[in-house]
Amino acid sequence: MIPAGVPRLSAPACRTSQNLRLLRGGSRLTGPVSFNPFSYQQSLHCRPLSLSALQSSRGQFPVQSLRTPRCLKLGSTLSVVTPKRWSSSQDRGDSKSQVAEGESKTATQRILSKLPAVKSHENIYTIPNILTFSRLIAAPVVGYLLVHDYHAAALSLFAYAGITDLVDGWIARKYHLQTVVGTIIDPMADKLLMTIGVACLAVNGSLPVWLAVIILGRDVGLALSAIYYRWISLPPPKTMARYWDFSLPSAEVKPTEISKINTALQLVLVGSAIALPVVPEAVINAWHLSETMTGFQYLVAATTVWSGLSYVFSNNAVKILTKEEIQKRIAQAEAKRKP
Repeated sequence: MIPAGVPRLSAPACRTSQNLRLLRGGSRLTGPVSFNPFSYQQSLHCRPLSLSALQSSRGQFPVQSLRTPRCLKLGSTLSVVTPKRWSSSQDRGDSKSQVAEGESKTATQRILSKLPAVKSHENIYTIPNILTFSRLIAAPVVGYLLVHDYHAAALSLFAYAGITDLVDGWIARKYHLQTVVGTIIDPMADKLLMTIGVACLAVNGSLPVWLAVIILGRDVGLALSAIYYRWISLPPPKTMARYWDFSLPSAEVKPTEISKINTALQLVLVGSAIALPVVPEAVINAWHLSETMTGFQYLVAATTVWSGLSYVFSNNAVKILTKEEIQKRIAQAEAKRKP
């Protein structure tokens, strides 16, 4: 116990009015001086007494060690002044914990630096994707040629689109260049070509309007569904820049079997409608091509409706990829590309 009447300094030695009065009082301090307990929160706002302030006082205060008791003797020479709260045993524990925490963070950073960086983007600049993008560009050109009755040029460009549609898939499978974005833009290029081709052929009278409405209505419904699934599957933050970043996969589209058949039939229909004006009239009459085209149009209409319903009732047509699946697919694609 500290005797009554012993002057008290708040610990740590703070520049408070009470402490200054004790240190700079008119009479010399004698006997022990007690340091009152001081909380950590109070120490954050403590303005410590400087060495000169203590030395200018009537008494000189020794600090013998970090474990000096709270009751200090007067009259010794001041050797070390530590007017900070962490001179206590609790403060030493806090300092040690901070050092240990810093070392732990450094070790963690060292370990993480040796790990391979996790990629969320895939390489979209592959030959199959470039061929697919060329089909996307060719689609409006075909439409322009059809509207202006350049059927021969339109047929040539349409043939190029059909050939590249077969070649890009073969290259992707043979050289392991499949990408998630390829599963999206490949059917997109086919549908864009079909949409523009059907619309332009209906304008110039090569196809009936009712058939064009069925084909285009299905394509519009699929396009709106693709926009919706892309948005809900996009990892946060959801921005337009990330939405149109096709190197960031989020969903995978798997065409149904009837959809594949319908796409092939539609390509044959559009190609035949483009080529029919180029064929001589004698050949058309000899082979009854006009009647054959009419029956083929009804077949395409039936498969178009069937394929649209297959997307609605199929559980495997659209798959939203998780973060782990995206990283796994990208890693597998990169591993296959390495020699």
